[in-house]
Amino acid sequence: MKAAIVPAVNGKWEVKEVPTPKAGPNQVVIKIHASGLCYTDVHITHGVVPTEFPRVLGHEPVGEIVEVGVGVTSRKIGDRVGVPWIQSSCGRCEWCLREKREFCANQIGTGVQTWGSHAEYMLAYADATMLIPDSLDYVQAAPIFCAGYTVWSGLRFADPKPHERIAVVGIGGLGHLALQYSKAAGFETIAVTKSKDKADLIRKLGADEIVEDGEKLQAAGGADVLLATSNSWTATAEAMKGMRPDGRVILMGLSNEPLQYSVGLLLKRVRIIGSQQNGREYLYEALDYAARGKVKVMEETYKLADIAKAYDRVAEGKVRFRAVITTN
Repeated sequence: MKAAIVPAVNGKWEVKEVPTPKAGPNQVVIKIHASGLCYTDVHITHGVVPTEFPRVLGHEPVGEIVEVGVGVTSRKIGDRVGVPWIQSSCGRCEWCLREKREFCANQIGTGVQTWGSHAEYMLAYADATMLIPDSLDYVQAAPIFCAGYTVWSGLRFADPKPHERIAVVGIGGLGHLALQYSKAAGFETIAVTKSKDKADLIRKLGADEIVEDGEKLQAAGGADVLLATSNSWTATAEAMKGMRPDGRVILMGLSNEPLQYSVGLLLKRVRIIGSQQNGREYLYEALDYAARGKVKVMEETYKLADIAKAYDRVAEGKVRFRAVITTN
């Protein structure tokens, strides 16, 4: 099969022929139809997320099961499935026993501890796969398995109440979905962005208001929940100036910058909450919203042969808003 190989940290992505995987016990082989290229793939390539090279990256896979291993009963050949970030864990530690596998020190992550989905075929644990709604096509489904799952999980984890206001900072690959999920769930939604050229599009995505910064957010009534999808924590800290008392800031974008927390935020009892993907039920819900047309991924598609070009565009911040690799 053909696969995109990253040979080493900061290595150049190359499409090569490699052996097609075979299903072991409790595993399936998926013929990949679409694979989202996430900015986390850039972090992994640069060594920010530790892994061993050479490796096939990719953790937004969707496709069709073409082989099932011994012991697989819940999946069959022909099933349309995707695979989230966490595939498996030790099953024995405190966090696994609490059903919080995302905290397991020995978890197996797609494209990190396994070979990922930027390939024609991918091996996965059967129990990790999620069936895709029939009405959702593969290109739309792929980014939901990381980007959509992440932002919907963050919103759900914030536990917003009726009449609370949701703000989104960072209207990019994650943020354009966060706006749509918030609006689909019925919340008043505010976009925090300095990108005036995006204003018309942002309103079409569901924003009731657009403000430039935290001070203007405060002047507009403030936010109870801030979905921080930006990779700049400087931008996040600026937007936090618009938080209402008992507000929750949900961090989802990765940054090496320090995050400033002011006395004013302390007096308002504003909480900063780190968020992962937080539970499998949220993936089901995220896919369901997309299948019902409430959320639409805006994507650029590339063939597997052109993945190096797609990677460069993602790394340079030129993709608006998600990149998806297709193998057809």
